[in-house]
Amino acid sequence: MKTQKQKSEDFAALHRKGACFVIPNPWDAGSARLLEHLGFQALATTGAGFAFSQGKPDLAINAKEMLPLLTQLCSASSLPISADLQGGFGPAPEEVAMTITEAARTGIVGCSIEDVAEESGHKILDIGLARERIRYAAEAAKTLGFKFMLTARAENYFYGNPDLEDTIRRLQAYQEAGADVLFAPGIQSKADIRSILGAIDRPLNVLMGLQGEQLSFAELSELGVSRISLGGSLARTAYGAMMRAVQEITATGCFGYGGNAISGKEINAIFKRPAGFPDTP
Repeated sequence: MKTQKQKSEDFAALHRKGACFVIPNPWDAGSARLLEHLGFQALATTGAGFAFSQGKPDLAINAKEMLPLLTQLCSASSLPISADLQGGFGPAPEEVAMTITEAARTGIVGCSIEDVAEESGHKILDIGLARERIRYAAEAAKTLGFKFMLTARAENYFYGNPDLEDTIRRLQAYQEAGADVLFAPGIQSKADIRSILGAIDRPLNVLMGLQGEQLSFAELSELGVSRISLGGSLARTAYGAMMRAVQEITATGCFGYGGNAISGKEINAIFKRPAGFPDTP
C-alpha cells in the first residue's frame, strides 16, 4: 500500500498539462472498491451521495459525519482520494483552514471547497471572503508535508446565478489565493468552458452526469479540461435503478430487474481481493 505522500505525488501527476482524466465519486466503501476495480486512477468523494446514503438531502452532512467516511474510504481503497468538504464546515477562513488540517489526517490527498457556507443559508459568499477562505485553505495545505491538491469551487451555476463573468472573476481570485485546481459546477457548454480556460492558468475540473448538454471525454480533453468529475450522479444512478426495480415489482409483480444486477459471485470475488491488487488472469 502506498503512503499518503506517494498517493499525493500520483494525484498531482494526473493534473499535468495536456492530460485529462475522469475522477469518479464514490459514496461508501463498496462503491470506492468497485470504482478502483474498474480501473480509475483516483477518486473524489461526493457529499451528495454520502448524504443520500444516510437518508439525508445534499448539504445536510456535517464534519463529524464526513471525516469518518474519509477515513473509511482511504482504508478501503489504495487510490489517491480527494474529498468534497462542501463549504469547509464553517464560514470563517480560520475554520476552513482547520477543516483542511483535520481532513488531511484521514489519508486524503486533496479536497474541494465551495464559495458557499452552510451557516450563510447556502448563499454565495462575498468574493472577498471567499478568496480569503481559499487563501487560508492553501496556507493550511502547505503545512501538511506533502502536496495537497486544493480545488476551489465557484458555485454560481448551482445556485441560480449563471453569470459567466462573475464566475470567471471568482475563479481568478481563487487562483491568486493559491488554489491548485478550479471548478465551476454547472458549466456545460463548450463556449463557456473555452472562456474559463482562456482566463485561468490552473487545471480545470468539469462536472458531467448532469441533465442538459452532454460533452464527451474526447471533446472535453480537446478543449483543454484537465479533470472530469461525476458528482452525485453515480449514486443517483444506483438509487434510480433500485427504485425502478421496486416499481417493476409493485406495478407488475415481475422480477426481471435481477437480470441487470451484478451476480453475487462476481461482486464477492471483487470484494474478496485486497484493495490495490489486480485481477488474476
